[in-house]
Formats: sequence, structure tokens, C-alpha cells
Amino acid sequence: MKILIEGQYYPIDILRDIFEDPKFYQQKNNEGKIISVGYYHSFARKELVYMLPKVYMTDGEQTIFGINKEDLLLIGVPKNVKHRQDFNWIRQSTVYFYNSLIEYRRRINNALIVNSSVTFDLNTNLGDKEYSYLDLLLSFVNFYKKNKNQILYKHIEYISHQAKNPKWEKTIRKSLPILTSNKQPVYLNIRNKKKTINKEEELITYFFSILNNFNKEHQLFIKIDKSFPLIKGKSFERLQQNGLSKLRKIKYRYFNDTLKRMFNLCEIYFSKTDTSSIKKKREDFISVNNYNLVFEEMVDKLFSDKLSEKEVDGISLKKLRNHDDGKIVDHIYDDKSLIDTSNIFFIGDSKYYKPDHEAGKLSKYKQFTYAKNVIQFNINLFNKGDGIEKIRYRDELTEGYNITPNFFIYGYIQNKRNFDEPLVEKQGDVVSSYHFEERLFDRDTLFVHQYKINFLYVLKSFTAFDESKIIEFRKNVRKDFRDQFVEYINGSDFDFELFKWKNKEEDFSNFISINFKKITGRCFINNEGELLLAKHKEEDFEKSIMENFEKNGKLK
Repeated sequence: MKILIEGQYYPIDILRDIFEDPKFYQQKNNEGKIISVGYYHSFARKELVYMLPKVYMTDGEQTIFGINKEDLLLIGVPKNVKHRQDFNWIRQSTVYFYNSLIEYRRRINNALIVNSSVTFDLNTNLGDKEYSYLDLLLSFVNFYKKNKNQILYKHIEYISHQAKNPKWEKTIRKSLPILTSNKQPVYLNIRNKKKTINKEEELITYFFSILNNFNKEHQLFIKIDKSFPLIKGKSFERLQQNGLSKLRKIKYRYFNDTLKRMFNLCEIYFSKTDTSSIKKKREDFISVNNYNLVFEEMVDKLFSDKLSEKEVDGISLKKLRNHDDGKIVDHIYDDKSLIDTSNIFFIGDSKYYKPDHEAGKLSKYKQFTYAKNVIQFNINLFNKGDGIEKIRYRDELTEGYNITPNFFIYGYIQNKRNFDEPLVEKQGDVVSSYHFEERLFDRDTLFVHQYKINFLYVLKSFTAFDESKIIEFRKNVRKDFRDQFVEYINGSDFDFELFKWKNKEEDFSNFISINFKKITGRCFINNEGELLLAKHKEEDFEKSIMENFEKNGKLK
């Protein structure tokens, strides 16, 4: 196994020795830069290769695995692995990573892709229902772990049926038994004068010989019971060349489901290694050049519900994701508004950067454009009298706009072994944009909060978490995001102070009409019928206006 990191440079001779095709790297003088993220296997060179995302790098040449990128490249050599546990952890990370690529391919194939270029970003020579070498390796290992006791029982049963005229004195003296749960001895090597060849044992021999070869080549640390006969070395290489023909001769001997599944796995393996096959592939791979699309899809599975198929005036709410100007929102969900009990859309953008990098000016500008598009979409419906249920963007009387929450989400790795905690944290400062600095309830006044999330959690959740766990995450993170937006607005460092209309019994519609020009963009009537006033700290209002309000506008 070799591990490379996206965006990193390696000696060109090493890359040429790893890859049969240069499409995974870009040569510059005597080095090559990895430009793909994915999985690669060469049958001729018998090497598994992972091109991991750039988030696996820390500072300089160091990786999150605690070793530099050159040592990581040689991680498959046993002397470079200090502890077996560390190696297993690295292998676990790469398996989750590979599964995420397969899931991404499945999701984009099953979805209606608006941007057709997405399909060209995914580069693979594997069919939708085709096994890769790694799929096969994992299938053998998982099958063995789930069925090893049953297979061992079959093996013992077969051996016991082969004994003719046993010589028990010699058997007891020359061999050691296996003790059952009832402390009964079972002898695997029974001494006798005559033995018959057990042809039923051939399949088990082939299976464990393949598993043993996987174990040897990829340091899987699987313990195979010594009682199983194994084909090794040159004999196994010959078996790889003619394994299919040998399997065909014993195809109709198996009716047990476990043995039939074992036969299928062996058949797939030999079909990939049989040199006599003209259809044999030289390599298999799945890679993507724009990994930000994969990261976006993984985060969206965590954050976003499936948008309703409901149509309003013939317009699907899916248009909230795919805007008329060609922009596509990464993540969007509706949740309780910041200022009342109505709902508002929370709009997110996932950012795939190196560790400790933040969104630049272009990304921030695009995010504000996403928010304005969503606002306009809802206002268009409102103007037609077809507003979305529970969603209220504009107050008709004050003509003030509800606050639209926006956020960036970055991936990071804090603990290289932690796949089970989201570890969502604030990152950087809140970014703001406005046309009129003193108007909070204006459609152009927008704020973007920034967060980071454990990349390994996102990676595992994409394929390994059940729906209930994802729903629990969604519930918790949405509450945290709203609470932190509210805390920000209520904070002493915020540029605005919030006030409420003092006399609840007094109608304030006349006040709004008289003072409309002075309070425009500064007032909003929430869902509870309360008139809120947002006063910029550097702006002075007339006493006649302020005497109608009290400083009790804290959000909840």
C-alpha cells in the first residue's frame, strides 16, 4: 500500500514506477504534483495506491499521521510501521475514504445532475456493478470474519469423513486435538492406512490461499487457522493463471449458501488475475480532480434535508438550490428564525481547503449572492401571494427584512483516530456585508459565520452512519448554529442594540406611517406581533422615537 497526498510533489521516477498512466499527476522538472484524489491499483505491479485529500497535510511536509509525506509513501513496508495498531488505524482511514468515493459515484449516478461537468470530474474504469481489487480484498476479509467458525466446522467435518480405518494410538501420540466448548477433543490429522482425496476441500483451500496472499501483500494481520491447507509461492502464482478453469470443474458441488458465496468471491478474484483472459484489466481506479465536490456532497448529507417536492405556483422548491443565474447553493435548510417563531432558510457553503485556510473575498461575495437569490425567490412568491408556509422574509407594514443566517463550513483533522465526534467549532470572524451600515433589517445586510468540522467524522458518516445518527447530528448542530447567531446579535460587541415597542396595548401602525423614512430598514414586526427596533450604536434617534421603545430586545 502506498499513500500520496493531493497537491504534494514527489520525485517523478517514483510516480512513474507507481502509475502506468500519468493522468494522476502533473510533471514539473524532476517532480510530479498529485492532481487527483482517489484509489488506484495496478495488477501488474501488485500495488494499492491512495491519493488522499490535502486536508491530511498539516504544516510543511508533515501529515496528520505524524510522519512526513515521504515516509507515508512507503507505509506499506513493515519496517516503516512502528506499531501494528497505528498501521490498522491508517488502513481504517483509507477504507472510509475509498467507501466515500464509491458512495459519491452512486449518488451522482442516481441523481439528476444539473451541472453535467460533474460527471467528468469523476474518473474511473469501473462499471457500476463491478468489483475493484480493493472491493474484493475487503469482501474476502469481511466474509472471513463473519463466517470463520462455520468454515472451520465444515473443514473439520470434511476431514473427519475422510478417515478410513483410523489408527487412534498413533493419532493421539502424533497430533494435538482441538477442544470443543464441551471439552471434547477433535483430531484434525487422523492417522490411517488409506486416505481418500477430499475434493470438497478444494474450494476452502483456494479461498484461504487467496486470503493468505492478501494478508501477506497488505499486512492485514489476519490469523488463519493452521489446520487449513494453503497454496503458496510459485504454486499460488500458477493458481492465479489457471484458477478459473479449476473452479469450473467443481462449480456444481456446492449448495450451502456460505460455500456458494465463497465460490463467487474466488471466481471474481481469479477472473481478475487469470492471465489467459483477454478481458483482464491492467489496472482499476476511481479518482476525482475536484474533490471539493465530494466534500460538498458529504457535508450536505449531514446538514440538509431532502427538499420538499412541493410546488408553489408551478415552481419546485428545489429551485432554492439551483438558481437562475447558474449558481448552486451547497447546503440549505429551514429552521427557527433568529427573531421570532417563524422559519427562515439557513444557507451554507462548504469549503475544501488546506488546514487553517479561510474563504477569500470571492467566496464571501458568492455567499452573499446566494443569500440574496434565496431572499428574492421568496419575495417573488410573496408578491404573487404564494408565500412558502412558515417562511417569512419581509414584514409588510415596516417593509423590513428578516435576518438571513449564512455560514461557511471547513473540514479539519484534530485527532487522527477520532471518527465518531463531529467537533464543530467556530473559526475566524463573522463576515458582514451591507448597503446601509445602520440598517439591520435590510435585505442587503448579511452576516456569515464560519465553522470547522472534523473531516474524519464527515468521511465516516457518509457511508457508515445510520439515518438516526445523522438526524441526531442535524438536530444538535442546527440548534448550536442558531444559538450562536443569536448570541452574536445579543453580544456587547455587536454594532446594533435591539429595542421593543414599549406599550403592547398601543397600536404602532400610525407611528410607523409617520416615521417610516426614519425607521426604514431598522424595524421589523416579528411573528409574535412585537415591533423590534435595531439601533446602530453610532446612530442617534430623536427622543420622540426612542421614548416609544424599551431596551428589552434580547433575542432568544
